[in-house]
This record gives sequence, structure tokens and C-alpha cells, in this order.
Amino acid sequence: MRIVVDDLSGPEIAEFLEEHVRQMRSITPLESKHALDLEALRRPDVTFWSVMDGGDVVGCGAIKRLDASHAELKSMRTSTTRKRSGIASRLLGHIIAEAERMGFTRLSLETGSDDFFLPARRLYEKHGFEYCDPFEDYRPDRNSVFMTRPLGPAAG
Repeated sequence: MRIVVDDLSGPEIAEFLEEHVRQMRSITPLESKHALDLEALRRPDVTFWSVMDGGDVVGCGAIKRLDASHAELKSMRTSTTRKRSGIASRLLGHIIAEAERMGFTRLSLETGSDDFFLPARRLYEKHGFEYCDPFEDYRPDRNSVFMTRPLGPAAG
């Protein structure tokens, strides 16, 4: 398995992300869906990684720059056939390290409050994320929870 920066030009990642958006739409009301589409993920303020196993995309994740010190974790997903195999934990560790390398001192995220998202919330907790108030342009939403963690020396 390898984690690579992805320019999002391949059909495999486009299909993988389309499945992600479809699943989020089936679980989360439209007004509470914050997943970025392919075009939004191609913006210069986003760095996107794919987890490859041979030629197969088995996971992905991104960070979106909010300002010089704060980034948001976006589009974390593991293939449904590879859930609970350590891919998400490995990828999240990689993204945290890369965010620190890029000079960010805080990494935040929004995820669902539904039981479907409980494994994701536990993963984030395991990696040092704590619950927080909405950040950036988010507003309180019963379908969302917000988490954040310091990076670098501030992480202690």
C-alpha cells in the first residue's frame, strides 16, 4: 500500500469519490452535507491523497487550507471492502504529519453525528482530536459534530 498526492485526474479516483458523495447523500440531509465535489477538491488550497493498493484506490483524504495556520480535514474515506483494516488510521497519521510539515498548527474537521459516523469519530479521538464549536463558515447543526487538534510543538 502507498499513499500518494493525487491530481484527481484518473477515472478510478473520480468513481471512488462519486461513491462517497452518493453514500453521504443517502445518510445526511442535503443541507448538512459538506463533502467537497471533484472540482472543489482540485482547488489550489486543497491537497488530496489517495491510498493505493496496486492499481486500486482503497482510501482517500484531503486537507483544505483555511488560513496560514489552520487546515480542515476533508474527504476521509476507506473503501467499503477494506473497512477496519487500518487504512484510515495510517492515512490520518500521514495527513497529520503532512499538515505539520506544511506549517499548520491546527487541524479541524466536521463529521456526522449519526451512529454511522461513530467509527470515524473514534478514529479521530484516537488521533488526538477533541470536540469543538463550529469553525470557519460552519454553523451549529444537529447532524454535524466538529473536532480539532493542535499540531507541531503546540500539540505538546
